[in-house]
Amino acid sequence: MRDALVVANAPWRWREEFVTLVRRSALVLAADGGANHLARIGVRPATVVGDLDSIRPGVRRWVGEDRIVARPDQESTDLHKTLAYAFDERGAERVTVLAATGGRLDHAIENLALLGRWAGRGAVELLDEEHRIVAVSDAFTTAAAAGATVSLMPLGRCERVWTQGLRWELDGEPLDLAGRTSVSNVADGGQIEVRVEGGIVLMFLPGFPPGC
Repeated sequence: MRDALVVANAPWRWREEFVTLVRRSALVLAADGGANHLARIGVRPATVVGDLDSIRPGVRRWVGEDRIVARPDQESTDLHKTLAYAFDERGAERVTVLAATGGRLDHAIENLALLGRWAGRGAVELLDEEHRIVAVSDAFTTAAAAGATVSLMPLGRCERVWTQGLRWELDGEPLDLAGRTSVSNVADGGQIEVRVEGGIVLMFLPGFPPGC
């Protein structure tokens, strides 16, 4: 599976494990001002995509114009444009996104919603300092240590959700962002299985994916 890593433009603090993740990635892309974050650790992105209103002039010169892809339309965000570029033009099958959930709340909500929009088109996950966040539109299996906090947040409404491997299981019940959610559930240890019908659930997991 061809992986890509995208750095967005939300406020970001480089921890050692994130720097290592970037340096090990075969394809590193920046969503506009995400290039500023990459410049701080000396990693030149393969491509910078966006309307280019956030990348600093000095960083743009350092990256080089041959790596700049201008997408000036205002109908989608820079992160959406970069995900489309990764999947449609660089052949990515799985994308990990950094620096997408801090800063402005409206931007963070939009970036979380992007997970739902891309569900079924390609595998996308967001990493921040506390969470690994994935969208589940059908079925998803992962591992988590016993006692780890796992939250399920529907994007709008999900008609039926089933879980296995959590302390408080769901057995085909609905979840609704304006009603019932499943915040701060607890992993039993081992495999967690989530199945969704009629909607999309955001799954908040602890830290990096297994083996990362």
